[in-house]
Amino acid sequence: MNLNRAHSFQLDWMVVMIYFALVLFGYFNIVSASTDGAFTSYFDLSEPYGKQTVFIGLSIISIVLILSIDAKFYERFASIIYLISMIVLAGLFVFGKKVNGAMSWYEIGGATLQPSEFAKFATALALAKYISDLQTNIKDSIDQFRAALIVAVPAVLILLQNDAGSTLVFAGLIFVFYREGIPQKYILFGASLLIITVATLKFSALIVTSIIASFIVIYQLFFKRKKKKLTLSVLILIFCSGLSFGTEWSFDNILQKHQKDRIEVWLKLEKDPEKLKIMKRNISYNLNESEKAIRSGGLTGKGFKEGTRTKGKFVPEQHTDYIFSTVAEEWGFLGSSAVVTLFMLLIGRILFLAERHKSQFSRAYGYGVASIIFVHFLINIGMVMGLIPTIGIPLPFFSYGGSGLLSFTILVFIFLKLDANRLNVW
Repeated sequence: MNLNRAHSFQLDWMVVMIYFALVLFGYFNIVSASTDGAFTSYFDLSEPYGKQTVFIGLSIISIVLILSIDAKFYERFASIIYLISMIVLAGLFVFGKKVNGAMSWYEIGGATLQPSEFAKFATALALAKYISDLQTNIKDSIDQFRAALIVAVPAVLILLQNDAGSTLVFAGLIFVFYREGIPQKYILFGASLLIITVATLKFSALIVTSIIASFIVIYQLFFKRKKKKLTLSVLILIFCSGLSFGTEWSFDNILQKHQKDRIEVWLKLEKDPEKLKIMKRNISYNLNESEKAIRSGGLTGKGFKEGTRTKGKFVPEQHTDYIFSTVAEEWGFLGSSAVVTLFMLLIGRILFLAERHKSQFSRAYGYGVASIIFVHFLINIGMVMGLIPTIGIPLPFFSYGGSGLLSFTILVFIFLKLDANRLNVW
């Protein structure tokens, strides 16, 4: 039996190679972005790249530990892992340290730990565990609510700690729900909410409501005449108008100034030339400098540690959230395309592996892994290029930080452990 299990353990080396390619490439970009003056040593703990060397070492140790634990452990103790993670998250309100306005960190000695990063893999495990339970029918409303609650609890805790970026990542787990059988109407409903919200911010609640009302009137006049359909249309109009005016009011009265400023920059709401100049010097400074660094890279880039804007420290936090601007400046369009390709290959491979699982737990967890990585990748690169508002979340495996690298490593290699044992009898 043990011999059969040994033969059935098949680690997917394609994912492993992509993982190490991203980590190593990211590391050298951190070296370039954080080098200040003369370079000393890759193990210089006074520099970010020296600390990142330690984080990579800890990640390798975590890989060994994850692969040495029996695969059944992750399903059996998923709920306990989730509960511990939620307790640690809640503890931030009492023992947390505020960094950049967010109460998201524990300070332990001279090091800091960000629990929200680890809550992502814990939530993916718990969600997969609940969905795969024999008593769960994800097509039932009550089970959908309970599953959504698993995702909502960490999202709300993190939002209350003023970390909106990490909160958004949990929305990506909707892909797990969709794969496991929730009705398509939920996806359409969510997309409609997003479109109405953005359109309201770009134009106005009155214009958006008028357009929706016009479509409903045309629909009723030329396509449907039933009283039941008319009642439904009126309810839809009331809901949409309420959402639109509520969005407008929330933007004016609830959002903090820096959040409103970022949205205004993204949607280009400000038209006054003088105010635009001021915004470029402060609010959108990071974005403008990031875009300049990206454009200066050209096709092939300026070469390792040769980026003028990177060496000049024009882009704040370039070794963390804006690390992709270093890639673009020093490795150019070709290097940036290679990074994007690696991420897409990683996400695609994880989805492919998840689909071949007979275990619903492994499949759901695999989709959770792919969703979390995809949302981080999409938001981070979109932010750096100005395609979406500035949201402070790291680029997986690339950005400087121990919590991020360790959590993404755990996230991926738990799935690889599950996948490596897929031929075993559960």
